[in-house]
Amino acid sequence: MAEPLHRLPSLNGLRAFEVAARHLNFRIAAEELGVTQGAVAQQVRGLEAELGIRLFDRLPRTLALTEAGRAYAIHIRRAFDLVAEATATIRPEPLHLTISVTPSFASKWLIPRLPDFLAAHPELDMRILASERISNFQSDAVDIAVRLGHPPFGTGLVADLLFEQELVAVCSPALLPGGQLLTSADLARFVLLHDTHNQWPEFVEKLDGGAPAAASKSVRFNHTSHAIEAAIAGQGMALASSIFVREDIAAGRLVQAFSETMRATSDFYVVSPRRPQHAQPVANVRDWLLRHAAIGDGSGAQMTAQTVLSSR
Repeated sequence: MAEPLHRLPSLNGLRAFEVAARHLNFRIAAEELGVTQGAVAQQVRGLEAELGIRLFDRLPRTLALTEAGRAYAIHIRRAFDLVAEATATIRPEPLHLTISVTPSFASKWLIPRLPDFLAAHPELDMRILASERISNFQSDAVDIAVRLGHPPFGTGLVADLLFEQELVAVCSPALLPGGQLLTSADLARFVLLHDTHNQWPEFVEKLDGGAPAAASKSVRFNHTSHAIEAAIAGQGMALASSIFVREDIAAGRLVQAFSETMRATSDFYVVSPRRPQHAQPVANVRDWLLRHAAIGDGSGAQMTAQTVLSSR
């Protein structure tokens, strides 16, 4: 017959004993349990009094288990392991959901807004796969993606426009005293910060007068976010999606250098399989992305752009 629960020793005492038995030190046991050394010693003494058995020999600098304490520790540790296993069995595991995005989209847009989503969906264990390479939904186990491209994406996929990509030239306010907007003739005195998309030549060509891109020095980065950080540091002028620099402009870290902007040849889409493995979580992520894109997350800076240079 099982022992009545009211006859079991104090669980706090048992836990203090188990941890102290592992470390043979009340101070270290107290650090693991997050209590004082005196509290651990008191709980162990209370357990010994309740059992009527001495579990430890108190030595000058350490503890030593008595023969009874050593045998008891083995059983108590096994009991706690069983409790942990039983708890893990009934506690629902978080659902793993993988989203594939570009590194710049991850750092400049997604990650700053991610806590809001995770707070609303604590059951999801979000995994972010940040790469310029287009991930495969099957072989890479991706559930949903934000892709830079244009339709069609494939008959087995559902794609919704997330952002139209409007490119804007930005630099540190320190490089534009008085906030005076530039013309193409001013480009020669600036370092142009390029990314892998290399859209500066086209932007320059479409500016008034079409100043030659070769007139400016260049620095090249493999991620747009790196070019933006270099621009914030005053190292030159970056050309980036307006969605990536809105908050930096609003905070005064960047300013728009030209009144003109340029529509890119590709836009950001949220894409997922037509029949996803985790339909409801994927729908939740999709809805959250589209909703925040539509409202601008309440943090969009007002652009000063007056002219859009079409690249289509």
